[in-house]
Order: sequence, then structure tokens, then C-alpha cells
Amino acid sequence: MEKRDYYEVLGISKGASEEEIKKAYRKMAKKYHPDVNKEPGAEEKFKEINEAYEVLSDPQKKATYDQFGHAGMDGSFGSGGFSGGFSGSDFGGFGDFGDIFGSFFGGGQTRRQSTGPRKGNDRFMQMRIDFMDAIFGKNEELTIEVDEQCSECLGSGAKSKSDVQSCPRCGGTGQIQSQQRTAFGVFMSNSVCPDCQGTGKKILNKCPKCHGRGYEHKRVKLDIKIPAGIQSGQQIRVAGKGERGVNGGPNGDLYIEVLVSRHPSFVRDGNDIRISIPVSAVDATLGCKVDVPTVYGDVELQIPEGTQHGTQFRLRGKGVKTSRGQGDQYVEVRIEIPTKLSREERNLYEKIRDSKGHESAFEKFKKSFKK
Repeated sequence: MEKRDYYEVLGISKGASEEEIKKAYRKMAKKYHPDVNKEPGAEEKFKEINEAYEVLSDPQKKATYDQFGHAGMDGSFGSGGFSGGFSGSDFGGFGDFGDIFGSFFGGGQTRRQSTGPRKGNDRFMQMRIDFMDAIFGKNEELTIEVDEQCSECLGSGAKSKSDVQSCPRCGGTGQIQSQQRTAFGVFMSNSVCPDCQGTGKKILNKCPKCHGRGYEHKRVKLDIKIPAGIQSGQQIRVAGKGERGVNGGPNGDLYIEVLVSRHPSFVRDGNDIRISIPVSAVDATLGCKVDVPTVYGDVELQIPEGTQHGTQFRLRGKGVKTSRGQGDQYVEVRIEIPTKLSREERNLYEKIRDSKGHESAFEKFKKSFKK
């Protein structure tokens, strides 16, 4: 299958900045991570996203990809050069022949990267919390499985420092070279050393605790501090709890997306909170005092006489408190008309309607209506 353009995979333009590339990767990786997305094909998309980010986040690889496309990323081209009849002078104006094709084929940089420590990939997960926990914050205990650096060998995988030697087959480069004769001359290609698996190291005596792996698979409990005022969709970063690094590199980070459950009465609007309260037609007409619920407890509110349906009142400082300030609470009056009346109630309403000088709302409308 033909590979998709890496920029298309991350949903960004070719001129995207380093920060835009990183932001797009996190968004896409979070969406298609196998721990979160169980849909068919999500795992393949996640691999495709990681592959695109690995190239576009590396300035040298990105420059090569921008110039040559996927052909420049093809490992079969190797990292050496051509020999047998060509020289730099045959490509006048392009400078040094090795420099031009070194960027195309990867050059020595690929060999150094293969044996050097690399940070592991980030992990993504979701956590659901109650509405009130988002308002006031809380500490949540989370249990995860993670690979952590072996406390005995500190990631080397060896029993002692003297037990780590340079791989004799690849000379510590992590790669071996092979030659292929072509019509253009001798073509040099690199492949991962089968003895050291690209680490460039040979361990004589393995660490008895981790058995040479350099890490321990653990089930750990994390104390996650959820800050007050957090909104649904925001992420909490836990350093070093992502996927394990390569060749002794540090672990990636863990990003927890917080999902806030709905409240039966309160609705959050930024740092403001909204609530609707029922008021009877009589109370709205004559006015009354009501105890309105807020996230901080009940607050007395004066409903003035003649209050109309949909009228809003503001309770200052009763919204969400964050480092940037505190919001308000807006109370919307919902006037409820009784659907069933007792005999006494009906008599009272009829007296009001039949009283001298009473004018219905419709009659007022008709008088003001202009043809």
C-alpha cells in the first residue's frame, strides 16, 4: 500500500512549526491510541502517526523528507555512498558528493542515533471525574503498568560496568554494512546488527534482577492531583510514566485527559455557572425570596414582583475559582403554570380575571397591534 504524506497523516501544512507538529501529534495520538480507541484500524493509524512524527520532529529527517519524499526515508538505500567512477567534480555546483547524498541516505547520523539513548513515546489515557471534583479539585489514585529503569543496573542490563563491552561484530555502531554491485558502481547499505540488536553493546554477564533487559515491568500507584477549576478535555502530564526509552533513554510521559461528568442542575460556561430554577406564577407576580443552590451552598435571592419567564439574575463570585479569577453564577427563572387547580384556586383566579379593570395580556397586545 502506498504511504500517505506525513503532513497529511498529522493534518498539518508543510510549513508547520515545530510546536504545531508536536501539538498535532499529541492530538492524533490521543485519538487513535490503542488504549483509548478500540475501533478496527486504530492501531495501524497510531503506528502511522508515530512514523510521521518521528520524521517530521527530526530537523534532518524532515529536510530530507521535504526534498525527496518517502524515497528519502527508505532504509534500503543505506547510509553509505557510491564508488567506482563518480567523483564530487562530476556534480559541479552541488558541492561535496558525500554531503549531498549523505542527507538523502541518512549518513553517519543514522548510525549514531541507533546506538544513542532515545526517549520513549508518550502514553495517553482518560479519567472521568464528578462535576464538583472539577470545581474544587481532588487527589485521585491511579494504578498503571509501566516499565521503569532497573534499580540494580540503572538501565545497563549488566551485572557490573565491566560486563558491558562494545559489540565485536559491528564495532559499537549498532549497524553492519553490506555491499551491492550495481550498474552505477558499488552500493553500500546499512542494516541493524543482529548480535546487539542495534545497541552497539555486548553484555558479558546480565543483571540478575532484570535479566539483562535494563528495565522492570511494574504495577504502580500514582497520586494524581486534579487542580481546582479544571475543564473537561484538559490534560494532566505525569513525567516519566510513558513508554520506556531506547538504549537507556528516559521514559516518555503520561498524559491524562480529564472528562468531567454532567451535573443534574449546574451547567458550566467557562468560569461561570448557570442554573434554572422553577418559580410559580403567583410568586413571580407578587415577588418572593428563594434559596438558590450554588456550588458553595444556598444563597438567598430576591425575586422582584412582576418577574417574567426567562429573566436572569447574577450572583457575583459564585462561579468557578481559578488562578485567573472567579466567575459568577447566573440564575434563570422558569415560571411554571399549574396544570391542575383545586376548586379554591380556580375561584381565586376567576375573581382576578373578572375583577373591574383587569385586562388580559392578549387584550393589551391587540390594542398595541397595528395593521
